[in-house]
Amino acid sequence: MGVAEFGGSGRGIVLLHGLMSRASTWWTVAQWLKPYGRVVAPDARGHGRNPRRGPFRTEDFAADAAAVIEERGLGPAVVIGHSMGGLHAWALAAARPDLVAAVVVEDVVPDNRGRTVDEWRWYFDAWPVFESLAHVRSVVDVPRVEELFEERDDGWHLIARMEDLYEIAAEWGERSYWDLVDAVRCPMLVVEAGRGGMRPGQMEEVARRTGASYLLVPESGHVVHDQAPEVYRGAVEAFLSGSVPPV
Repeated sequence: MGVAEFGGSGRGIVLLHGLMSRASTWWTVAQWLKPYGRVVAPDARGHGRNPRRGPFRTEDFAADAAAVIEERGLGPAVVIGHSMGGLHAWALAAARPDLVAAVVVEDVVPDNRGRTVDEWRWYFDAWPVFESLAHVRSVVDVPRVEELFEERDDGWHLIARMEDLYEIAAEWGERSYWDLVDAVRCPMLVVEAGRGGMRPGQMEEVARRTGASYLLVPESGHVVHDQAPEVYRGAVEAFLSGSVPPV
């Protein structure tokens, strides 16, 4: 499994990336988190340099994160997840409360039932053969996109396999994850992007049901930690300083 060790000491801080992403995209966030603990980010299965592919159930991803925490002696850790990683943070905190001291979730909702990968499959199917990183940047409007692609003999390709991404996301259209949310007992911060495209009201409801802190960032797209970095940093640092119990 590809696991990035960003440095720091003391309490474990585990960063879980979103769909299509990888551990290294957390680098900038990790730099200001290091004073708060030992910062680690795994590549999720099917992503980055993690050689493991399926199965792709949410519980499998949570078990992988638990293994990282246990193998490196990071628990109980602060678990910070973006999008898919936020879902996995809920699943981990619900299944293994002994390993999780606090959770930060960024732009993810518990219930996307009825949505299918067909809603966005067309976008990826329309990608051309990328001839350079500049070509990638001209088409794919994603923060840190250069870290998600690699050069091969026939051009630049997404590191993650599209068929894996479709399989992972298919589960989200079939399941409600409110049971995971309701099982979280540790302190939690919920950060919602005002322009992220998530179903409205659910993140605020997560905070209401769990007693979590809630922040809406109206000006930000889906990746708040890159698109409104100072707002995100301020919220997370305040949460770590005021709500997370000492080691």
